Amino acid sequence: MMKITSFLSGPFTRDGVATLLVTALADQALKLWLLYGFELGKLGRVVVLPFFDLVLVWNRGISYGWLSQDTAAGTWMLLGFKAVVVIVLWGWLSQAENRLTAISLGLIMGGAIGNAIDRLAHGAVVDFALLHITTESFAFNWYVFNLADVAIVAGVAGLIYEIVLGGRAAKAP
Repeated sequence: MMKITSFLSGPFTRDGVATLLVTALADQALKLWLLYGFELGKLGRVVVLPFFDLVLVWNRGISYGWLSQDTAAGTWMLLGFKAVVVIVLWGWLSQAENRLTAISLGLIMGGAIGNAIDRLAHGAVVDFALLHITTESFAFNWYVFNLADVAIVAGVAGLIYEIVLGGRAAKAP
């Protein structure tokens, strides 16, 4: 049986927790600024670059709006799912054997917590970044996302790198 102290303090837990905190705080600070400082909701669509716009979307589901929940029970179900995921990932973090794994897990947990804070505060996740390609004959819009989503994707990419190439990369000259 795992001791509580080992669950809370593995060799790289500090790196993961620091990453989690920075990720969740940066995500929330940006969202609060966009909502209340920049007032994105009043501005509508703001063109930043030819391929990048700021728009306000209230995401009531999970990734890409899947499993959209408009009820309190659905919202609490999604929050419960996120809590379970964060607890499982924290257990993995406590056993992390290198910094990349710890930071990757911190990014995923920080992103999940940032989006969970939105769901608690607003009943939906604040999404605002829209990547798109528009020409005279073609238009493509990616799903609207936020900084927490970017952190989750980066964390998953770090874990995939570690799993697929990590061992070989560590042995390289």
